[in-house]
Amino acid sequence: MNIGGGDGYDGRTRTSDSAPEGGPTATRTRLPGGDTDGRPPTRPGRSLVTVVAVIVLLIAAIAFANRGGGGGDDDSATGDNRSGSAPRADSTAPSGEKPVKNKEAGIPSGFPHSRQGAQSAAANYVVALNSTGMFTAAARERIIDTVYAPSVADARKTGLGKVYGSAKFLKRVGLDEDGKAPKGTTFVTRANPVGAKVLDYDDGKAKVAVWYSALFGLAGEDSKRPVTEGWYTNTFDMTWVNGDWKVTDLKQKDGPTPIGKDQAASPAEEMADAVEGFGGFTYGR
Repeated sequence: MNIGGGDGYDGRTRTSDSAPEGGPTATRTRLPGGDTDGRPPTRPGRSLVTVVAVIVLLIAAIAFANRGGGGGDDDSATGDNRSGSAPRADSTAPSGEKPVKNKEAGIPSGFPHSRQGAQSAAANYVVALNSTGMFTAAARERIIDTVYAPSVADARKTGLGKVYGSAKFLKRVGLDEDGKAPKGTTFVTRANPVGAKVLDYDDGKAKVAVWYSALFGLAGEDSKRPVTEGWYTNTFDMTWVNGDWKVTDLKQKDGPTPIGKDQAASPAEEMADAVEGFGGFTYGR
């Protein structure tokens, strides 16, 4: 689940700031005897030559990719090119620049006034807007004040308050009127950013897209809403205000969604232990 704003969940109406749960699914078919296509094996001599050639090309590719590696000053390698050209394929490579100076309401803040800083802010804001704090009034208002620009924060408090403060909505996702999970279950809502890119930028404005996976549900033996995974892309309109990047608007779409691996779902207790035991990160280039 991902709600950065909006008016619904599952069956409710989508808005530019809301997100549905789940996404497209796919089934992978395996042929008998393993992942083969039934073709006859290649002759040993040709196979050996092919393997050697592939290894040589791989070594050359790695060497080329590592030219200038660790160059935190190379903006083009991080999609931080001021020329406005599209980011390169290796735009998610780390630059070594410190992503944040401090925190407000437990959320990273004080991001650099740069393209990279805008990306770091957007990635961390995705996490905040998908946290359990959004389901309690006091924590939700602190998150909104930290994430959104002052010019839109009050409107977002009103809009999001109607969603998260709705007893009907909370019941639908398995929580009580105070946003708490039933006894014996653990409420799970967590976003995991995969990458970010700048779509548009000038000194005071930025449009940043963040691709991420999201976990949502109730972990527990008697849970009727088990934890599921969804994939989304949020696009943030951001502005530089009071020495930091703040959100003025966001839109969301499903995916890109990978094919699920053939793994058995973990027991409810193991899932709950993982959520409580594994902490989150500060995201940045």
